[in-house]
Amino acid sequence: MRKLLSLMLTLILAAAMLPGAYAETSFSVAGYDHEDSGHDWPTNLFFQRMEERTGVQLELHQYTTKEAWQAAKKQMLAGEIALPDVLFKADLTTQETMEWYAAGKLIDLTPYLQTYAPNVWALLQAHPEWLEAVTLPTGEIVALPAIDELQFNNCIWINKVWLDRAGIPVPTTAAELTEVLRVFRDKDMNQNGKKSDEIPLTFSSMWDLRYLAHAYGINANDYYVTMDDNGVVSEVLTTDANRAFLGWLHMLWEEELLDRMGFSGLRDASAQTDKDAPIVYGVLLSSTPASLVPVTALKDYIVLEPLWYEGKQVYRDLTGDVVRGTFAITTACEDPGAMLAWVDYLYTEEGFILAEAGEAGQEFSWNDDGTWLWENTSETLMKTVLPGATLRSGISMPGYASIGFQRKIDDDATLHVISNLLRLKEFDTLPYPLVYLTDEQQTRVDTLIWDIGKYAERQMVWFVVGDVELNDETWAAFCTQVKDLGMNEMVSIWQTAADNQQ
Repeated sequence: MRKLLSLMLTLILAAAMLPGAYAETSFSVAGYDHEDSGHDWPTNLFFQRMEERTGVQLELHQYTTKEAWQAAKKQMLAGEIALPDVLFKADLTTQETMEWYAAGKLIDLTPYLQTYAPNVWALLQAHPEWLEAVTLPTGEIVALPAIDELQFNNCIWINKVWLDRAGIPVPTTAAELTEVLRVFRDKDMNQNGKKSDEIPLTFSSMWDLRYLAHAYGINANDYYVTMDDNGVVSEVLTTDANRAFLGWLHMLWEEELLDRMGFSGLRDASAQTDKDAPIVYGVLLSSTPASLVPVTALKDYIVLEPLWYEGKQVYRDLTGDVVRGTFAITTACEDPGAMLAWVDYLYTEEGFILAEAGEAGQEFSWNDDGTWLWENTSETLMKTVLPGATLRSGISMPGYASIGFQRKIDDDATLHVISNLLRLKEFDTLPYPLVYLTDEQQTRVDTLIWDIGKYAERQMVWFVVGDVELNDETWAAFCTQVKDLGMNEMVSIWQTAADNQQ
């Protein structure tokens, strides 16, 4: 890491982009930034400040719904509307990236990177796994990624205040967690004189609950597949471990240790916003406790380290460090080097800060001790500053997220969340590597997962809540149906993709 930081610093200094660093040039940019982000690209200060730093003028075309952006991409690909010079916050799937390149709509960035994007190039050279993730099977780099070593994950947050109050240690196994949840259920943990308002463990879907499967040694992706250290791909749905896991969840449900509203889809309605109200959650599954409890209660919760199973700790890394398909240059662009130099700034700490926090002295300020803090109240920050002066929220954007800057924030609650996420990162791993599927493979996988996922998720919920008893007969029927829906074919496709990537 020290070597990387030193290399980054050297390149940043060498390629520092001062106002007017490039000849004034204009490019058309199109991309997707959903309306919930509050961003309005033409008025957002990020783009204005980037123009001041680079001299590059952008004609911005922002799509604010997924449906509109998908429709626009199809029209661009078909030649029904003109190509912009650049796709930014492009939200390109791996299949779209390959399809657009094969159709002659996107250029190969590889010949330009070392000269025009030295910061991107240095990062990819220092991390071969990142380079592999963004390189097509045929050897081209067509789209640049968002790189963040602190990607938010779905974590298991446990109320440490309640643990200390009950005089019990942090659980390390499924059995120990079960006992903790029973204490949370039976004791007046929030000390409000009631024993019925505590919710031992809250969640919002079966997808959420699957993050508890690590307690039985399961680490699988959304296609229910995993790959071992020898490169062998397998599925987890029909394993004995998954049956044991579902049996454990059913026991938790029967003992009222799981949130009865967990499968209702009404999680937002369960968020506690009153900072003076008693906290009701013992364990919650979320990227951050802030989704369910007030900011004043964030420090009550710590990330539960992966539970031990047969002498090992495993945990799913949701996305890895790389989100692919965030930036691409089309064949309509007459000066790819200029736009690569423009985006390369976002892979420096200065560029990340501009996108994440705005400008020093405006949106945030530096303290004498090297920490930084927002200049505005939380309410103003959420309503005005983040939507109007920063751009990193919403759809993933190209750039390198600096952990160093994130850890320098002068806010105890935020630092607490960051330190816990970093602790979990010591354990989590991608269950399956980032690969590229062919059009045919992707189309088939999409068809298979639609049928398998729809059946498996519903059936697993029924096992958990007891609508279907989990016994030898019903489990055999479940496994048979999963296989009949094409699980073996699914494994075969992912095995072939992994083999071809090597």
